Amino acid sequence: MKLEDFFNQHNIVDLSFFNFRNAITACYFANKELQVLKVNDNFKSFFPVLGNVTNVYFPDVLEQLGVPGAQIENFVVSLNGKGSVLIPEIHINLDGEDKVFSLLSTRTTDDVFSYLNGVQGQFVDRTAEWKLKRDREELLEQKIRDREIIEEKSRQLESLATRLAKYLSPQIYQTIFSHTDEQASAYSRKNLTIFLSDIVQFTDLSDSLEPERLAKVVNSYLSEMASIALDCGGTIDKFIGDAILVFFGDPESEGETEDALRCVEMALRMRARAAELQKYWQKLGVSQGLHVRMGIATGFCTVGNFGSEQRLDYTVLGSPVNLASRLEVAAKPDAILVDENTHSLIQGHVHCTKVERITPKGFARPIQVYQVDDFLSEEHRNLRRRLSRVGERVEVNVIDSSDIRAAIEELRRIQEEFEVQFAEGQRDAGGTRS
Repeated sequence: MKLEDFFNQHNIVDLSFFNFRNAITACYFANKELQVLKVNDNFKSFFPVLGNVTNVYFPDVLEQLGVPGAQIENFVVSLNGKGSVLIPEIHINLDGEDKVFSLLSTRTTDDVFSYLNGVQGQFVDRTAEWKLKRDREELLEQKIRDREIIEEKSRQLESLATRLAKYLSPQIYQTIFSHTDEQASAYSRKNLTIFLSDIVQFTDLSDSLEPERLAKVVNSYLSEMASIALDCGGTIDKFIGDAILVFFGDPESEGETEDALRCVEMALRMRARAAELQKYWQKLGVSQGLHVRMGIATGFCTVGNFGSEQRLDYTVLGSPVNLASRLEVAAKPDAILVDENTHSLIQGHVHCTKVERITPKGFARPIQVYQVDDFLSEEHRNLRRRLSRVGERVEVNVIDSSDIRAAIEELRRIQEEFEVQFAEGQRDAGGTRS
């Protein structure tokens, strides 16, 4: 006779289940064939819809609870194969409420009491935890969506700012976006050097060229001149058709003399660059080429945002602006005229030729005018960047200086093409001789 025969089976099962009676989880005990023998009170309170589940096949209990067939199959296979199973997330709808449980079950063995060989398991209510997890995931997803929206808006703003920057001089752009409303509406009076240029007989040119070619000519001209102006530290006020208005001394100044010298250097580089591009423009239909006249004047101007509530223009007002315009009109093609104030600032560094005194329209007294030749220092002149080269056999002229590295790469590609053509020509010549 075995020891287990001396004990009441029901009492032993109750005794073994004692630790589960007061558990906060829904516990069950089933025999080896998964027939439910015992459940605790929490099991009944968790799943009142089941009623009395004694002697019921446990997978049927799961099915009655609405557990998906795949999870039930996984439960049986894992329990039979590994002796234990953990299903971390089971969704069960109880009285219209979606609840989440985890199910842990394991096979038990007892050498003394064979009727304790079965399956013990428990349902753990994870609903609150799952809701917190879901809320956290939703918050994370919302955060990701918000970040994507912010990044998209940032890209849009960056694109807008990039497009807007093309309509403003970089110095003015920085001033507008770095100042407060009060600062943006402030005005100041400064001693500035004003530059103004235009193309000789531009009206005739615009009437004779096709719109596409005219646009290509004007855009290439303004692009190259603007690049030089920015490189010299000038503030581009505006383009007025073919005319360019640039000033030096605001928003940053290197001192009156240095501002004037930089302005003159800019004008000389513009003139040289225009000469380099003559052949390119002639190919576009400008038979006589482009010839530019320039005027420079120095004096006190009022600078700030002028306009209406609907549109503002950061610009300069004052007699030096008018004088620069008059000098530009009086200049001969490809000439640079400066007033006596500018000349007094640059005369130790720049060679100028005195021309006749003129009384510009709108001015009460005659003004001495000077024509700029070039800087006195040969070293200074040699420092200028040249974008065209003429050798004994090859002439190179950079049309677009906005990306010099791209131009260099293009020259390398041209070199490689020539080398390939030359090598092929050598092979063909050798084959012909044989």
